Amino acid sequence: MAENGSKRHSAAMTDGLHRAPARSMLRAIGFTSEDLAKPIIGVGHSWIETMPCNFNHRVLAERAKAAIRAAGATPMEFNTIAISDGVSMGTEGMRASLVSREVIADSIELVARGHSFDGLVLIVGCDKTIPAAAMALCRLDIPGVVLYGGTIAAGRHRGRDITLQDVFEVVGAYGAGTVDAAEVEAVEAAACPGAGACGGQFTANTMSTAMEFLGLSPAGANDIPATHPDKVLAAEAAGRLAVQLVVDDVRPRTIATREAFENAIACVAASGGSTNAVLHLLAVAAEAGVRLDLDDFDRISARTPILADLKPGGRFVAADVHAAGGLALLAQRLDNLGVLNAGCRTVDGRTIGEIGAAAHETQGQEVIRPLSSPLKSRGGIAILRGAVAPEGCVVKLAGHDRTAHRGPARVFDGEDACFAAVQAGEIVDGDVVVIRYEGPVGGPGMREMLSVTGALVGAGLGDTVALITDGRFSGATHGLMVAHVTPEAALGGPLAALRDGDIMTIDIDSRRIDVDVPASALAERLSSWAPPPPRYPFGVLAKYAATVGSASRGALTSPVPEPANMEAAAG
Repeated sequence: MAENGSKRHSAAMTDGLHRAPARSMLRAIGFTSEDLAKPIIGVGHSWIETMPCNFNHRVLAERAKAAIRAAGATPMEFNTIAISDGVSMGTEGMRASLVSREVIADSIELVARGHSFDGLVLIVGCDKTIPAAAMALCRLDIPGVVLYGGTIAAGRHRGRDITLQDVFEVVGAYGAGTVDAAEVEAVEAAACPGAGACGGQFTANTMSTAMEFLGLSPAGANDIPATHPDKVLAAEAAGRLAVQLVVDDVRPRTIATREAFENAIACVAASGGSTNAVLHLLAVAAEAGVRLDLDDFDRISARTPILADLKPGGRFVAADVHAAGGLALLAQRLDNLGVLNAGCRTVDGRTIGEIGAAAHETQGQEVIRPLSSPLKSRGGIAILRGAVAPEGCVVKLAGHDRTAHRGPARVFDGEDACFAAVQAGEIVDGDVVVIRYEGPVGGPGMREMLSVTGALVGAGLGDTVALITDGRFSGATHGLMVAHVTPEAALGGPLAALRDGDIMTIDIDSRRIDVDVPASALAERLSSWAPPPPRYPFGVLAKYAATVGSASRGALTSPVPEPANMEAAAG
């Protein structure tokens, strides 16, 4: 039973005769004096009728609310927005996706501050809702949990599991003339069978994994698929846990420490996760007051093998992780390897090491590989620097074995022109496709390039070309793809100076990305360069472009607290 002393914030809203007007309004919608005498837990979610990813949030919210009431607190439900990357991919709408991360975090903060919540249960789904919830929770530093709505079940086509990734790639195959329209329609109809976020280790499942390893999600809750009967039980458990966290005053910044972020990076590396995790974990860390930078991702990934055989580069879908023994099994592997900070505490009170030790591996499972036979000896992310990206960029190593590429640049000012060139058969073996003016400012909003990368794979070019961009990649992307190039082209970064035919070199072993053009020649080209006019002169995208920071620091739009553990991190 929660105690009135737990009303650390809501008492200012509900207690005393002078708060009668507030109580009067809350009575109008059914809250009683007894309800308002208890701690108040906000239950936030992003149910929306634009995607399957968040479609079960209302159901989960109701179960969480019932559990909160039974545990002696009062829930207040609220909602925020979501943008579907999969639906908006390849369109102007994709520019809204990363922007929505900031809007979601801000809206959670505003509701929680505006209504003096004592704690939070944040139910998340499609990509940006997950880091946004963690950002808001760390920013507010009030007790709470992040609960993932769950992955979608795999689709089935021609006797194999498929995901949304296959739909993008069959479009490319159609453009190359290797399949007909009927095959595209058949894959489209089969790939997404119900509620839940995209089924591979794409960005949503990558970030849900990271939330458990960071400790902000209850262990074992996030890997339960969206339509599994245990998902509603996980929502109830999250509600009870949130009340206990409020009673005990367990704050998220005591959990999301420097060591916990290292665990989150390790799980991304070991699962072959999305490059978007770099951007999002940098942003969450900044909100938590933890110093984290690009080199941490390279260092931790280099010592962490890829153990999860998951799409887009592997054989299995995210729902198979749950059947294999859950994310706890991955924690157990990483702990046994010695790359896990096992003493980090999580929201359920246990350490991540204790969670791993309690894992039960399903006999015969092949999803999480044994340490003796990893998919790769090093993790799925590397950080490159060089003449093209002096402030860094991110390359995904999972799903292919290429460590170098050298070839002529094919330069496109935006994703749309590049997609048209791929569909027209104008990209050939050996090319280095450069897509610029798609960064945080230039896009604005860093569109993902899954339409292009999927089309390249579908056209049979996935193993013979490379792609470089100041935009982002979907977690479903695979192949030699380099993203988040900084400084971005719209700010006069080296990408702005590149021309068709410039010889580009990507060398992962040396962590370099370069162009065979002297620095003086690049500088001369830039001396006559002028930024393109903004795509949006007013509105939210213009506001975002005016305030967003570099992708190398998480593409944040707001001031963040100074790191609380600078000396410890430096050591």
